[in-house]
Amino acid sequence: MKIRLCGSNIIAVAIVAFVCSAPISAAGQSASPKTQDMPRLSNGKPDFSGVWDHPRVVDITRDGKTCGGSTPGCSQKGAGELSFTPEGAKRWQGSHIDYTAYCLPWGYSRAGQVEYPLEIVQKPDRLAFLFESNNIFHVVFTDGRDHPKNLEPNWLGHSVGKWEGDTLVIDTIGFNGKTYIDTSEHPASDALHVIERISYIDGQHLSYEVTWEDPKIYTKPIKNTRVYARMKPGDELMEYWCMENNRTLLDGHLPPLHLEQ
Repeated sequence: MKIRLCGSNIIAVAIVAFVCSAPISAAGQSASPKTQDMPRLSNGKPDFSGVWDHPRVVDITRDGKTCGGSTPGCSQKGAGELSFTPEGAKRWQGSHIDYTAYCLPWGYSRAGQVEYPLEIVQKPDRLAFLFESNNIFHVVFTDGRDHPKNLEPNWLGHSVGKWEGDTLVIDTIGFNGKTYIDTSEHPASDALHVIERISYIDGQHLSYEVTWEDPKIYTKPIKNTRVYARMKPGDELMEYWCMENNRTLLDGHLPPLHLEQ
């Protein structure tokens, strides 16, 4: 069982690190009619800051049109049937125990696919995803740096971003191989490589495209495309409490109703 309560000290700490660099809209930027209200940073790059609702993705192979919350406008285009390597098929067909039953981190991809919203806090040299799930945050460096040569594997990986016009391309590696990609428990290894592309559709919607590459588990890349919707002014992230020993997760299966959502 997971309980969500208003007010998160953990997320508040993450926000403080960025509050001194409030984004400033840049003047003189040309824009299409759909993106003319797109906020920009002081360096002219798009500013994605805000609280965003997104599709609840239980299974990356499926399509969907439901936001995790009640905000209209979300969508998900799934990957369809997946192609496994022998090792991948072994892991997919084997017995599963969901590590989140022990309150371990969801992992980077999965944290952004559960029903809870996320907040983006951005300044010119970095961007932070604040996930309501697990009350965790993840920093993407956009200052031109590369991945460190000797990465210490972890739950969320290491992310660097670069701009292709008004699209932010995020490259993430350095995973520990202990997470699933989604709640349907599609496996991932320490070779997982995640590539995300984020851009504005209009001032209230983001285009989000994600590609997973994992040569140990899958024979070809997996791709999802989604639409995120900006939440109402005043909407905030809530505190998230994880209670250990969730029986459904420990049993290694999800009820049919959950799978159909």
